Formats: sequence, C-alpha cells, structure tokens
Amino acid sequence: MARDRDRIAGDRPPLLGITMGDPAGIGPEVVAKALAKASVRRGCRLLVIGSFPVMERALKLLRSPLKAVKVTDVGLVSAGPKQVPVWDPLPQPLDSFEIGKAAPETGAASVSFITEAVRLAEAGLIDAMVTAPINKEAMHMGGYRYPGHTELLADLTKSTEVGMMILGGPLKIMFTTTHVALRELPEKLTVTAIVKAIRLADLALRESFCIRKPRIGVAALNPHAGEHGLFGDEEQTTIQPAVAQARLAGIDASDPLPADTLFGKAARGAYDGVVALYHDQGLIPLKLVAFGTCVNMTVGLPIIRTSVDHGTAYDIAGRGVAEPGSLLEAIKLAAQLVRIRRQAARTGSRRTSR
Repeated sequence: MARDRDRIAGDRPPLLGITMGDPAGIGPEVVAKALAKASVRRGCRLLVIGSFPVMERALKLLRSPLKAVKVTDVGLVSAGPKQVPVWDPLPQPLDSFEIGKAAPETGAASVSFITEAVRLAEAGLIDAMVTAPINKEAMHMGGYRYPGHTELLADLTKSTEVGMMILGGPLKIMFTTTHVALRELPEKLTVTAIVKAIRLADLALRESFCIRKPRIGVAALNPHAGEHGLFGDEEQTTIQPAVAQARLAGIDASDPLPADTLFGKAARGAYDGVVALYHDQGLIPLKLVAFGTCVNMTVGLPIIRTSVDHGTAYDIAGRGVAEPGSLLEAIKLAAQLVRIRRQAARTGSRRTSR
C-alpha cells in the first residue's frame, strides 16, 4: 500500500510552493506575471504562499486575467487555467503599508511565508519551495536578524552545512561567503569555509545535476592568484590547503585560479562548477552572461529550494514593470530537481552524465 502511494505521488505533477517575498517589493508582481504564462504550468502545479489580499492587488494592478483563489487544504490544491491558488498563513490580514518601503510588518510577513513553506515541504505537502525576494532591512526591522534566505532556511530546517549556488547560462557558482563587507572578507576565508564550499559544490553537481565526477574550478582571491605572494598570500596559506583537503576526499578541485580567466574557462566548459570566494566575484560574471534569468538554489537542505537572483527592487515596485524571467527559471529548475529526486528514489541511485 505504501509503495502504491509513493508510485501515485511520483506520477503526479510536482506541487511547488512559491513564497510571495516582501509584499512591499516586486515579489507579488513577478509571481503574478510568472503564473500568467501558460508554459509555467506545464509539468507542475503551483501554490502561492503569501497574503491573499496582496496577491489580489497585484493581479488587479497588472489587469491580469487571472483570479486569486484562497486555498483551505493544501492537500487538495487544484486550479483552473485562469486561477492562482493562494495559501495565506497570516493570522490577520496585513495592515496598510507603503509599497516600495521597508517596514517591520512586511518584513515579518515575508519570514512567515518562508516559515510556512518550509513546514509544508518538510511535511511532504509541497514538493519544493520557490522564493520571491525578501528585503534584509525589512526582515531585520521585523525582528529577524538573518543575513538572508540561506541562513534563515538553515535555521528552520536545522541544517548544519548549507550554501548558496547560483546558476546562469553555462555557469554554476557556489559561494564561500555571501553578504560580507569586503574589509571583513580575509578573516572569513578560512580553510574550513573554503573546504565546505568545495564540498557543497561537489554535492550539488553530483546529486542535483547528475554529474558523476564534477570538475570544480576554485577562484583565487588576489590578482594573478597572488603571483607567488607578491600580491597577497591567501592562495598559499588558505586556499591551496583547502583544495588539498578536498582532493583527499576525492573531489576534483583545481588549484586557485585567477578569477579573470577562471570564469571564462568555466563558461566554455572546462569546469562543471566554480567556487567563488565572495558575492561580487561570482555575481558579476553570472549577470554578464545571464542577467535576469539567474537562479539561486540552496545546497545542503533536506528540502528543495530555488529562488530568484534579484532583490525587492523597491524603486520600481507597484509600477507593474518588473520582469519575471528569474522566477520563471527558478520554477523550471525546482520542477526539474523534483523529477531528478523522484527518479533517484525509484531507482535507488543517481543517474550520471559523466
């Protein structure tokens, strides 16, 4: 009987929970625009997790032909082609708030949506979560002192080792650090942190993208990889020892390579993934090759989570001009990852491409 239930669940289109993000940002707009695309519904079912009145307002703003429908039982989610099913976890509707401005109530609401999506995913009621953008300032104002989604999700799922991988065009980049001031960066780049990033990159490439023996390029910190200590010695004292440890664990990781050549090599197929040391080192090449369509995924969680790669864009929120490209790609990737995980569960192994 249990096997039959698993087979039936495996045959159903994945149910993806899409968190609305900050209600004062562009999240509700990009969700509304993405769900208006007929192609996004092929092969998956979609459930918006957020404020029902805010979703209604977003659809009205865009003069969308879609209609928000309040869901009362996640286990029975179904929607017609012109409907947007919404699961609203807020005990009370949001008070009036100003679009395009950080506020405690919208920051707290955005965390509530994430918390509910994690609960639903861990309970098996949704197959994956896809997140629209939150605003760190608003989240902090609401009482949640996290640097971003990744750390919040790690806390909610009690995961001890997680990391942020962003995909765009031919690049898959794992980040050693994320939202860190540059003046604080050297002290954050420990051997332990870099080994963790290499290990998570290897895990993601093997388990999520079915690459049997991933080739991982590791970025240097200094120009010319330090030029044997002339321009800094982090490559010799920290990065190379981390690479050595990763290799002892059987991971195919490169020596630290100058970033100005590494990303080009990876884009041309020399590496399956790259470990970047800090935020802009990885995001600049990603957005050069795939601006507006990059996807963030969290590696190391017990659940599947993908996300847009952009922020709340308060400056254009409420104007109806936000582009949904990144969210569309995040939905597509989440559905793909669900199918890969289901196939692995059926066969008891991971299919590999190399």
